[in-house]
Amino acid sequence: MSAHTLRTAALAASLLLACTAGAASAAPARKAARPAAQDSVAMYTQERQTDHRDSDDLLTAGLGLDGLRAMTPPAFADAAHPSAAELRRRALWSNWRGIADLAPGGGYGELYGSLANVPGREYSAFARVPGAHQPHRVLVQVPDGFDRDKRCVVVSASSGSRGIYGSIAVAGAWGLPKGCAVAYTDKGAGTDYFDLDAGVGVRADGTVGKPGDGELAFLPDAQARKAGGVAFKHAHSQDNPEADWGRHVQQAARFALRALDRAFPDAAPFTWANTRVIAVGISNGGGAVLRAAELGEEPWLDAVVAGEPNVYVQGARPLYDYTTQAALLMPCALLHKPLGAMPVAPLSGDSAQSFCDFAAEHGLLGDAARAGDTAARAQAAYERMRGDGWSDDALRAGALSVNFDLWRAVAATYASSYGRYAPVARETGAANQPWVAYAYSTATPAAAADAPPAPRAASETERAAWWADASGIPPGAGVQLFGPAGAPRLQSLAGLRELWTGQPLRADADKAGLKAAGERVRKGVEQTRAGAPRKGLPVVVVHGLDDGLIPPAFSSAPYVAMARKAGAQVTYWQVKNVQHFDAFLGLPTLGARYLPLLPYVYAALDRVDAHLAGGAALPGDAVIDTVPRAQGQGLQAQNLAVPK
Repeated sequence: MSAHTLRTAALAASLLLACTAGAASAAPARKAARPAAQDSVAMYTQERQTDHRDSDDLLTAGLGLDGLRAMTPPAFADAAHPSAAELRRRALWSNWRGIADLAPGGGYGELYGSLANVPGREYSAFARVPGAHQPHRVLVQVPDGFDRDKRCVVVSASSGSRGIYGSIAVAGAWGLPKGCAVAYTDKGAGTDYFDLDAGVGVRADGTVGKPGDGELAFLPDAQARKAGGVAFKHAHSQDNPEADWGRHVQQAARFALRALDRAFPDAAPFTWANTRVIAVGISNGGGAVLRAAELGEEPWLDAVVAGEPNVYVQGARPLYDYTTQAALLMPCALLHKPLGAMPVAPLSGDSAQSFCDFAAEHGLLGDAARAGDTAARAQAAYERMRGDGWSDDALRAGALSVNFDLWRAVAATYASSYGRYAPVARETGAANQPWVAYAYSTATPAAAADAPPAPRAASETERAAWWADASGIPPGAGVQLFGPAGAPRLQSLAGLRELWTGQPLRADADKAGLKAAGERVRKGVEQTRAGAPRKGLPVVVVHGLDDGLIPPAFSSAPYVAMARKAGAQVTYWQVKNVQHFDAFLGLPTLGARYLPLLPYVYAALDRVDAHLAGGAALPGDAVIDTVPRAQGQGLQAQNLAVPK
């Protein structure tokens, strides 16, 4: 990859000063002295309080940096029946490693970020948006060192589809050491898998339970429980949880006020008027806090920081559109030699050439490509994706998503979610929903190198660990996704694309059925469309320009343009040489090519916090020139060039 032209740090600083010259210097006014809306008892159920001190702190459950770096997860004393404390510790280990670059030389805990031992209490519950079939989890961490004078809450939503600790490295690492309470929501996704074979799900404390033993975090209806295999909430709740991400964040913030009233009754009541609330999230969590910013019935938020947000605005390409396109065309486009070396060698169950052949034969690349060789088809796929808004940097970084089979995993999950589909029957397939045809199950390893794995029932020890180990979207934690038996893999991917385009790729396609299914999915996508944030609310959006999973051209850039057109106060930091996954930077080749995003998210939080506390100027827009480190060298401040 050719290097970006680098500007000097002095020029970046001068641009920031120019952009912020007109910013107010006085401390912003407090929100109107209006109490938070009183929550009904029914909004929160299964409320719990746990204490976490000494060797079991809030931030790392006592693991510290060395424990988080360990290659194996914390063990369970009884693998089939782990305790709630063991599950919590292991969930923290999994989520830290899934979000942050903790590798030696990566700078975490030294150059940026905190892994301080923070003692305190956790308050947790199930919360429910009106009309939802399933609850979402909320959790509040209250440090013993809570700053009663500052009275601050940091509220966040999990990245991706992760469980309730899926933003610990984002919000917890910044807020807890500063004496803020930190509130989380899994935003209706999470790792509360339901084993349809065994008929068991997950209790409030993370342990496995049966229906009737108390409320479960996710309980499919009686008909859905006949499907077999594994159901997970993001795909199978039939709620389209993304449509309510903003409300999930707001309910988590309300639960934080409730928790603070209980933690400090002598300082109660905690209300929107007397408590500072800052929302922060990355990826799907970034999209969730932007959706929360548009909820303006009452002035409850003080500032928002959104990193690499998955957010959709009118006129832009939604995630489902560009994901299903990438699933079919990107493996082929990456063969276009002028793109240069990829950060990783793209891998998939089918050769990249088979993707080229399939796309050409089904008319996705034009008439010339149909008659051309693989090189011509790769060029056509590349030109098609470039023409639809993909940058070369996003395409190169997208090789990571090809490598890890993310395009298929995301497309299948979101098709089911947007269409509000029930789980597909593992044995009989999806006769009633042939375009959303994936079933989920644990698997027996393939008998031969060229043979697929076979679905099977999960063991007791496997399902016991799902809540702690899973990322919220299979494949992972032993759960695989399976297309229809006997159907070619690319045909199933094509079906997911057909739902968006409305154009059948198969001669025998049921056009009337496709139209109905496509309208169902498109309706779900439209329900996720973001609006402008409340006027006067400080919002900082941070995005890596090399993001190959959620390219800024489709998400943050159109969001910022829309918000500004509506009169909103938005700062936009675009960071060169940053892609979507900080956790992958421990791999030497990726660490030498890319920089982490989290330092810029923390810096943006510092800037809005200083503004709220004392009237410091809000940051201005910046295109941040970074300097990738040489392979084998530790990360240094000059590599990051974080705006000051």
